[in-house]
Amino acid sequence: MVTEEERARYMDQPDFYSDLGVIADPKGYFDRLRSKCPVAREAYHGSVMVTGYDAVMEVLSRKGDVFSSAVSTIGPIPPLPFEPVGEDISEQLDAHREEIPWSAHLVCFDGKKHAEHRAFVTRLLTYSRLRQNEDYLKSLTDQLIDGFIGKGRCNVVSEYAHATTTYAIADLLGIPQEDRAALLELIGAPPSQVDGDAAHKLGADPLIFLKERFDSYIRKRLQDPGTDLMSELAASRYKDGSVPNPEMLSLLARFVYGAGQDTTSRLIAMAVRILADDAGLQARLRNEPHRIPDFLEEVLRYEGPVKVIYRLAQKNTTIGGVDVPAGTVVTICLTGASNDPAHFRDPAAFDIDRVGVRDNLAFSRGAHACPGAPLARLEGRVAIERLLARTADIRISEEHHGPADARRYRYEPTYSFRNLAELHIVFVPAAQT
Repeated sequence: MVTEEERARYMDQPDFYSDLGVIADPKGYFDRLRSKCPVAREAYHGSVMVTGYDAVMEVLSRKGDVFSSAVSTIGPIPPLPFEPVGEDISEQLDAHREEIPWSAHLVCFDGKKHAEHRAFVTRLLTYSRLRQNEDYLKSLTDQLIDGFIGKGRCNVVSEYAHATTTYAIADLLGIPQEDRAALLELIGAPPSQVDGDAAHKLGADPLIFLKERFDSYIRKRLQDPGTDLMSELAASRYKDGSVPNPEMLSLLARFVYGAGQDTTSRLIAMAVRILADDAGLQARLRNEPHRIPDFLEEVLRYEGPVKVIYRLAQKNTTIGGVDVPAGTVVTICLTGASNDPAHFRDPAAFDIDRVGVRDNLAFSRGAHACPGAPLARLEGRVAIERLLARTADIRISEEHHGPADARRYRYEPTYSFRNLAELHIVFVPAAQT
């Protein structure tokens, strides 16, 4: 419930969840809100916005059953399917959990159920396991670059970033070659959270359109396993030795496929956007490719692919000394925290040499930290390495995005993610040797 005092104090702020100006400039919104208070209730939907680094870490590191991830992907929209009553709403939440969007998927699980099913995914996405696929990633990115290198221009989002990550996760999972192009088109761009279709935005299983295909993949692996990640998933067992339901295995496979390409695609596109405006940085990374991982960490800090995630207070609690009643949706502003001047010196500057460059919170922390972070970092590194190796100079297309002092970028209308809708570059191919 928003008090009149809170409403008056923060009504001068735009609505984070619908204002297109905030979608274009989320860091400006986080900076303004943080300057007033790093933990503040916004005036439109009653969620508590946590924008300070220390306060975000307080929430993410909190153990126990104080915060639930049931609303992790959609926050306060739509509102909870029940009216919270009392100092502990755990029983109410359990009774209505299946009515909450994305509730069928790992990202919204809590407690033991979350730990058990997350273990299946983390065992698949180990860094050493993924490194075995690095040669394929290099071949894939070179093949994609071959498709546009002769033109001297491309739309990075559709022709490179999205294609790289979608084909890469498809290969890891063992999706048949003949299905990959269709799935690339089917998965498409992330749905709008502002004006998107209700099935993607509100359903308990927004990846339902992939169900039939992934059910068949899992059935095949159960009968005739191979060496791919879906075969490993199909062979998974709970700690007590019991066999997971095939329906749950299909859900996990769909989640890995959807999440495995989405976040990294945004990271690659943003990395290219930053590089294309900085010739000096391009030259440095071509000469020092071992610094590309640090460059990507700074991209994650500066303009991470996930702006915010959400928690639901199941019990009365406090964050940063601010009272948070049970039933409150807490918006954890990862980008806000990663640009907090109390933790990062001169956060508005892009600096791959900064102290604590790996302190960014782009992949969250704690029990729900992104299990696909090793995959994202690997794919991002290979994609940038190969693009820099195959080009001598990359620049933003002024035809599409305007001059350097007046760039124009269009972002997908989503309040949770930082999604360039398109990114047009022009470049000089590297000399062939």
